[in-house]
Amino acid sequence: MTSLDLVPGLITTREEVAAVYGGSVYSGGMVPAPKSNAVFVFSDPAAGAKHGYTFDGWAEDDDAGPLFLYTGAGHTGHQEMVRGNKHLMDTLTNGRSVHLFVSNGRVKGKKLVLQRYVGQVKLDETEPFVERQAPDRENTMRRVFVFRLRPASEDGLNVIEGDIQAPAKKFSQIELPKPSKIPAQPGAKDKETEQHTTPQTTANIPGGLRTVHRREGLLCTAFKAFLEAQGHVCKSFQITVPGEPGTFTPDLYDATANVLYEAKGLATRNNVRTAIGQLLDYRRHLDVPQGLRLAVLLPDEPTADVRALVESLNIALVTQTYDGGFVGYPVGSPAV
Repeated sequence: MTSLDLVPGLITTREEVAAVYGGSVYSGGMVPAPKSNAVFVFSDPAAGAKHGYTFDGWAEDDDAGPLFLYTGAGHTGHQEMVRGNKHLMDTLTNGRSVHLFVSNGRVKGKKLVLQRYVGQVKLDETEPFVERQAPDRENTMRRVFVFRLRPASEDGLNVIEGDIQAPAKKFSQIELPKPSKIPAQPGAKDKETEQHTTPQTTANIPGGLRTVHRREGLLCTAFKAFLEAQGHVCKSFQITVPGEPGTFTPDLYDATANVLYEAKGLATRNNVRTAIGQLLDYRRHLDVPQGLRLAVLLPDEPTADVRALVESLNIALVTQTYDGGFVGYPVGSPAV
């Protein structure tokens, strides 16, 4: 074969793709192909299920649009940002295109797996992956990378019903492992730089939601460091609910003070409303000591009425100051 047009919906094999575009047939699910300046991603949820919980599939669209989740490489122990995982992660900066395939049965009479070409995708620029827990081949819980893929253009992707994430079959709540060491994401800004952009502009410019998400991550990181410097133990949870796909992960749980925090990148009414709803939902599923306190974590002071809304629900409010401190901490007991 001398040509193979990658058109969404094409049924092919890894062997045919490698023959035309390069890359190894036997190098796992994320295959670099320097010949074509590309990385080919092959998703096979059925095969992944043999190694424990798999997160692969189309997730519910979020504010940034369609989202495909893809579990990283590594069958035993914590996954590391090496080999295939690194090849995919590096596409954020090296210019290589990413092409997604999903297994589509087998060649009749053979063990050869057919692949359906979904289309060209790219890593989410703000949150290229999240860390989750899943059992390995030895049924030991470990950290896995779940990459977040977005359509690379508006040309459309070939998505069928079978690509949608399967609903969870049972409830699970697992303490997340310590985060891995990864390269800094390109384009990340510190809090001082972000303060030069007003909340209204940040929320409405193209890609603004990504800026908000970046601020949220930086805020969580700073507050976690603040708590740990005082000897507090911080963690989060991975919540799986029967009948619903994916997982839910609260932003931060202070195990020492028994406080659950939900952070938002902007102190707007809509953001705070969302945080309140998330906290009330998470609380229903957490097995923690009695007296759990809920708190909203913001980078700036909200309006007086938004603060009154939070306080009326006996939810604490913690905000970051320009010098890196936090107002509203420590969080006390709920009002009676």
